[in-house]
Amino acid sequence: MSPSAPEPGSAPGLRRSLSVWQAVGMSIALMAPSMAANINPQGTAGSVGRAVPLAFVIATVGVLLVAYVFVRLCQRFNHAGSVYAFVAATVGARAGTVAGWSLMGTYCFYGVVTSTAAGIFGTSFLQTVGVWPNPPGWAPFLISGVSLVLVWLLTVIPARGGTRVLLTVEGLTVALILLVSVAVLVRLVAGTAPGGLRPTWDVFSVAPGTDASTVFLGAVFGFLSFAGFEAAATLGEEARRPRRDIPRAILGTAIFGGAYLVFVTAVEVMGFGTDPAGVDAFTKSGSLLGDLGSRYVGAWVGDVISLGAAISAFGCALACAVGGSRLLYALSRDAAGDRGLGKVTKLGTPAAAAVVVVLAMYGIVAAFVLGAGSSAMDVFLASGTIGTLILLVVYLVTTVGAIRLLFFTAPRTVPMWEIVIPLLALVVLGYTVYRNVVPYPTGTAATFPLVAGVWIVLGIVAVAAVPRLSRFALREDVTSPSATPVP
Repeated sequence: MSPSAPEPGSAPGLRRSLSVWQAVGMSIALMAPSMAANINPQGTAGSVGRAVPLAFVIATVGVLLVAYVFVRLCQRFNHAGSVYAFVAATVGARAGTVAGWSLMGTYCFYGVVTSTAAGIFGTSFLQTVGVWPNPPGWAPFLISGVSLVLVWLLTVIPARGGTRVLLTVEGLTVALILLVSVAVLVRLVAGTAPGGLRPTWDVFSVAPGTDASTVFLGAVFGFLSFAGFEAAATLGEEARRPRRDIPRAILGTAIFGGAYLVFVTAVEVMGFGTDPAGVDAFTKSGSLLGDLGSRYVGAWVGDVISLGAAISAFGCALACAVGGSRLLYALSRDAAGDRGLGKVTKLGTPAAAAVVVVLAMYGIVAAFVLGAGSSAMDVFLASGTIGTLILLVVYLVTTVGAIRLLFFTAPRTVPMWEIVIPLLALVVLGYTVYRNVVPYPTGTAATFPLVAGVWIVLGIVAVAAVPRLSRFALREDVTSPSATPVP
């Protein structure tokens, strides 16, 4: 053990009190499948038109390949730093610190995405039910700001209560969305859909004249919809049986998310129509499932789904703060010991780190609004793209580290043929990143890769300038015993 590493038990630490379902709750809450299905597909449709479900299929494949990496790593390590620990243990302490900093950036940007979505859906709900008939343009930011205060309050209480609430709310909302999706599909099959629309396999193919490679451009919002499936890894020091429960939570969330998102997006596109007019209505919808529910089931359905999506978005913002604060806590604990941001309260939560993470979310919103005069939807789209680009780079580095550890470090504990899985993950992730920067985007979108790159570079510069920031050491209480090697 490094002399600079804190001794286990020298100060209050995170408490092992979470079950597998609470770990699942963390991952699902950060994915926010109900919010994702209600707004993220519109970002994809702008690039691929009717082929939104195809883009989500590609994202699903990529995520399942990455899930393999996280499952294997979580079987070896259980650490609050998630990819920070994984990359540090497999590539090196400096690379791990940069990876941890980068993922924390994703959580901060996603906290902005989801709190803003909560403001957008919340404003829509209040307007529809007549509570706020003519809300001003700043209304979503007001609701978003209030939600971030609540996020901070719930982040500093033990994660057990928070994850239970997140899983319950998200589960109810997802169930409602699935019921509405099935109702829409039944009417499409029965031939009683508005406008005589019928089910079609066209949603899994690009329209004539559209470059097939643009599907990877649209897949960014597919990855955005999955982002957070690995969030349970940040609870590695709080789960009762981390090497069993955390891998199960990550893999189960990825499989469920893929099936759910592909099905729901296919129904959404078919419900609006696959012709240009239908795609245009799809991209301009204020609430995809809310509008479909109102058209295919009843007017009240749209209100219920808008409220559910707002609650889901809030839950996701809370999960972002929980994950981001755990990462910052882990980074600070290794760099400076059990004090400052590396300290936990008597409740067993990193409260100081949570304050910094939530303030960073406020800062990002302020930069967009005061610096660029962005609307709530502009903030949502920009933060989502930036956060996802950072996340894809983190996944790439984590996958490289996993390949090195699993297949080129003795003793090798997994069959050599499995190397195909992480190599395929590198191909899918790498091409998605490449397609989003080549050709380089124009207009406002040109700043998205730049901001993502600057965030990562800041981490690299900080580590190079202050080497003590990279004092990662594998502690005995977060490392698995040696596994049995295989031939």
